[in-house]
Amino acid sequence: MMRSFAGRMRKQELPLMYDLLVTRLREWLTGHGVSEEHVAWTALLVGVAVVLGTMLLLTKLLNWLLTMLLQRLAVKTDSQLDDNLIHRRAPRYVARIIPLVVSYNLVPVVLADFPRWIPFTEGLFNIFFILLAVRIVRAVLEAIKDTLKAKEAYSGKPLDSYMQVIGMVMWIIAAMLIFSQLTGKSVVAFLTAMGAASAVLLLVFKDAIMGFVASIQISANDMVRIGDWIEMPKYGADGDVIEINLTTVKVKNWDKTVTTVPTYALIGDSFKNWRAMFEGGGRRIKRAIRIKISSIRHLTDAELDDLRRIQLLAPYIDERRAEIEAYNRDHQVDKSVPVNGRELTNVGLYRTYIDLYLAAHPGIHKEMTRMVRQLAPDEHGLPLELYCFTADTRWVMFEGVMADVFDHLLAVNQYFHLEVFESPAADDLRSVGADRSGPAVRIT
Repeated sequence: MMRSFAGRMRKQELPLMYDLLVTRLREWLTGHGVSEEHVAWTALLVGVAVVLGTMLLLTKLLNWLLTMLLQRLAVKTDSQLDDNLIHRRAPRYVARIIPLVVSYNLVPVVLADFPRWIPFTEGLFNIFFILLAVRIVRAVLEAIKDTLKAKEAYSGKPLDSYMQVIGMVMWIIAAMLIFSQLTGKSVVAFLTAMGAASAVLLLVFKDAIMGFVASIQISANDMVRIGDWIEMPKYGADGDVIEINLTTVKVKNWDKTVTTVPTYALIGDSFKNWRAMFEGGGRRIKRAIRIKISSIRHLTDAELDDLRRIQLLAPYIDERRAEIEAYNRDHQVDKSVPVNGRELTNVGLYRTYIDLYLAAHPGIHKEMTRMVRQLAPDEHGLPLELYCFTADTRWVMFEGVMADVFDHLLAVNQYFHLEVFESPAADDLRSVGADRSGPAVRIT
C-alpha cells in the first residue's frame, strides 16, 4: 500500500553517513578475523539499532514541533479544536509518519544480507501504516466531537454513537486491508469470504446495528439529549442522561448509581422525559388533603364574621353573603331550617381560601393551570386536590414550595371548623377504651 509512495523515495541516494558507517563496520570486523556470516548479523543489529534510534529521535522532535505549533495557534484562535487535537494526542500520531516512511525505505539496505526477510518486514510496515492512519483519523474525529459537544446546539446530540459507527467502519476497512496484506489476496476475496458469514456477523453486531438505527431516530426526533431527566421503571432508570453511545445509554440516578439502558430500548419501550417540564418553567403539584366528612357543615353568621377577619377571604365573604341574602329574600326562604335556600359551608369556603392562597403565593406559577377540586369521597374522607405549578422547576425548590403550601393549609383548617382525616393511632384507641364503662381494653 505504501509501496508506490515509498518507491519514489527509494530513487534518492541513501544517506552517506549510514553507508559509511556500515562499510567501515564491515571492514573493521573483517580485519579482526570475524567471519562473513557474523559480519552480516552484526551489520543487521547495528542497522536495526540505528533505524530505531533515528525513528525515536525524529518522532520526539516532530511531536514537539507540532505540539508547539498547535499551542501557539490555540492562543491566537477562539476555537477549541486545536486544544482538543493536543488533548487527543493527534500531533503524536502525525509525528510518526515521516519516521515510518524513512524506516520503510531503509528496509532493503538494512536487510541487504537477508533478502528473504524484506517482503515480510515491508508487510509489517504496511500494517503499521494502516493502524497509524486509523489512529490519526480517530484522534481528529474525537477532537471534532469534543469541540462540537462544547457548542450548545450539539450538547445533547448522541455524537458518541456516530463516532463509534465511524470508528467501527474504519476498523473494518483496516481489517480488510491487513487481511489482504497478510494473505496476499485482494480485498474482494475478503469480502467474498465475509459474505458467507454474514448471518454470523449480523448476530454478533445485532446490538450495534440496532443501537445505530436507534441513535439516528433519537437524534432526528430529538427524543433524548444528554442532561435530560428520564424515567424508565422497567430498567430501574430515574435520573439524568450522562452518555449516549452506540449500544447503551447511561443514566445517573438520584441515588448516585448509574443504570445502563440499551439504546434501542428508547425506541422500543416507553419512557418519561422531563425536559418539557424544565423548558416550560413550571413543575406540577398534584396532591390532596382529605377532609373528615363528619366535620363538614354550614357556617353560622357569627362564624362568618370571625372568618371575615382573614384578609384573603373578606371580599369573597362580603360578596357571597350579599348574593345569598338577596337570593333567599327573593325566594322567601324559611331560614329556620339551614337546608332551605343557600348557605356557605366550611368546606366550600376552605376550598376558596386555598385557591386565593395559591393565587397570592409567590412560589406558584401564575400563567399555568391552577385549581382546587373535590374528588369522589371514599372511606378516607373527602379529597380536596390541589392542582397547580411551581414557578421554580428545581427539585429542591419545588419540594420546599410544596411543603410550605401544605404546612400552611394543614395548620389553618381548624379555623374553618374542619378536621383532616387520618387513621386512628394507638393513643386514639386507648382513649376510646378509657371512656367506656368498665375496665379499659389493654393494647399491647
